[in-house]
Amino acid sequence: MSNPALNETFATTSEPAPMLEVTNLTKHFTLHGDLVSRSVGRTRVLKAVDDISFVLRPSETLGLVGESGCGKSTTGRLITRLIEPTSGRIELDGQDLLTLSGNQLLKMRKKAQLVFQDPYSSLNPRKTIMQILERPLVVHKLATGWSERRERVLDLLNMVGLGREHIDRYPHEFSGGQRQRIAIARALAVEPRIVIGDEPVSALDVSIQAQVLNLFRELQEKFSLTYLFIAHDLSVIRHISDTVVVMYVGKVVESGPVEAIFSEPQHPYTKALMAAVPVADPKSPPPRLTLTGEVSSPIDPPPGCRLCKRCPIATPNCTTEPPPLRDFGGGHMVACHNA
Repeated sequence: MSNPALNETFATTSEPAPMLEVTNLTKHFTLHGDLVSRSVGRTRVLKAVDDISFVLRPSETLGLVGESGCGKSTTGRLITRLIEPTSGRIELDGQDLLTLSGNQLLKMRKKAQLVFQDPYSSLNPRKTIMQILERPLVVHKLATGWSERRERVLDLLNMVGLGREHIDRYPHEFSGGQRQRIAIARALAVEPRIVIGDEPVSALDVSIQAQVLNLFRELQEKFSLTYLFIAHDLSVIRHISDTVVVMYVGKVVESGPVEAIFSEPQHPYTKALMAAVPVADPKSPPPRLTLTGEVSSPIDPPPGCRLCKRCPIATPNCTTEPPPLRDFGGGHMVACHNA
């Protein structure tokens, strides 16, 4: 079911229809007790993604940011149907992805491709680059005959800055940055509508990260690609994103245009993330908001705001009432009772 309030926030009459619309998406994992956790006979629920909504427009990049365990990667896998949601709605080009199965699901996966975090484990070490990159062409019947597939693979390698001399090599013969370029080429082989990057540069050296990020930008400009970019590094998110969604323990706590999020963060968690970024002039650092205590567990989390036990501005209602996302203008949404 579409969320009217969210649509009004993100849409105006001059804006194109959403490429991707996620509404009330939820993924709960049921955990059964064991001897190690001393919880034999108990059933607990891990709320990895808990009722989140966002919109992604064509040819734009949405940055999904938050610390480890907040549900970012689970969200990416839910959108591509690698795991099934507990509830919610995912629409790609106006089509509800959760109603698809069989050949319809295969066609959907041609539209939405995933670039994984680890370039060392996402490529089959027993296959040559030719075999790796021709596989999606075979599955989706995009090239007939070996010669046509080889020419297409050479085009893909050239697209990501690699040469024809690389086509018959194995993944272990490449650096991490080169392997990630190959993973990007594999994602683009089927000419997708949206590419989901699950922390695609976090395993790379800083200098190589910049090269791969620039490649993402160049490919987006050339092919009008739409990106959902998952990361925990704020500098990466700021460099590549048009809009930002900040997650904390399975919930969206703030979202909006990238400049609004970085110049005027409103949620205490977003402010704490910004405060953790090193400053250029440590002699005159900006005011910092510090969180204390441990991150809330996604297993049976508190009923109110999930940041309440760590938040310096928490009030009694924060512990009992989950804060709704409120519009601060210009599509800037914040889930905080006291913002």
